[in-house]
Amino acid sequence: MKTLLRLLGVLLLLGLVAGGFVLYRLNQPYQGFQGETFVELPRGTGTSAIADALVQAGVVRSRWEFLLARFAGRNRVLQAGEYRFNRPASPAEVVRRIARGDVFYYVLAVPEGRNVLDIGAAVEQLGLFPASKFLDVARNPALIRDLDPQAPTLEGYLFPDTYKLSRHTTPDQLCRLMTGKFREAWRGLHTTADLHRTITLASLVEKEGKLADERPRIAGVFENRLRIGMKLDCDPTTIYAALLQQHYHGVIHRSDLDSDHAYNTYRHAGLPPGPIANPGLASVRAVLAPSDGDSLYFVARADGSGGHEFSSNIAAHEGAVERYRRALRK
Repeated sequence: MKTLLRLLGVLLLLGLVAGGFVLYRLNQPYQGFQGETFVELPRGTGTSAIADALVQAGVVRSRWEFLLARFAGRNRVLQAGEYRFNRPASPAEVVRRIARGDVFYYVLAVPEGRNVLDIGAAVEQLGLFPASKFLDVARNPALIRDLDPQAPTLEGYLFPDTYKLSRHTTPDQLCRLMTGKFREAWRGLHTTADLHRTITLASLVEKEGKLADERPRIAGVFENRLRIGMKLDCDPTTIYAALLQQHYHGVIHRSDLDSDHAYNTYRHAGLPPGPIANPGLASVRAVLAPSDGDSLYFVARADGSGGHEFSSNIAAHEGAVERYRRALRK
């Protein structure tokens, strides 16, 4: 009897040691891991296939270690997607990451008022694809032509938002995603207003209006000018024209103001041919409900607030401009 008890004790001890060793291995980062690697797990991939993919990528040492870790966490559902591994991880940690759905994606933040050139540069900086490939697609209005037959490009219809993109996202897919977001936002406004005119004017308001409560007033100024056939004299349109011609370097020159480019509203009355940026909903709403009033001019305040001084006649405007310049000199 004593011999049997002694044997059972030995077996129990061996079991505890073996269990402890297995637990240690399942929580020990695999030191054989080298460099950065990606593992894609399509929807429906079984546990054994996941284990094989991880072993092949060098993320875990052996399939049995992963399968044991998976058994220990069998109540968790493993999520499909592409996973990025850039440091040694234990089998247990790998299981937890896949169960959390900790998939890899790029984050593309597109604030209101960015244009296609800005978006292209941001995408290239992420390392997703070259800006030139994005611009090739963004300059083709086909994705929005059903809503706006007059659209010269996708400018104005690439909705400002934060986008999560996979490594395999193409320029066409990104533009479809962004114009799809625009369609949702436009439908949500429940308006019958002319789309082309609204978004073009909203892009000017977006670039001029830094303060939310001033945007309807700025929209009102532009509407007043359009009504009487007065040129808009909008600096951002002149800048956009220079950007399209690839000779804008941060300052508006006399040659820019004198340029006969179609987007230069210092030379051409009415709206430019299309939007000059991608406006947010606040600017679109400002255009749909501009402020009443007789203001025809506005100039920035020199107090750094981003606000403007509005005037209804040229004499008052020139006075406001002089106050602005005098404040800058001080």
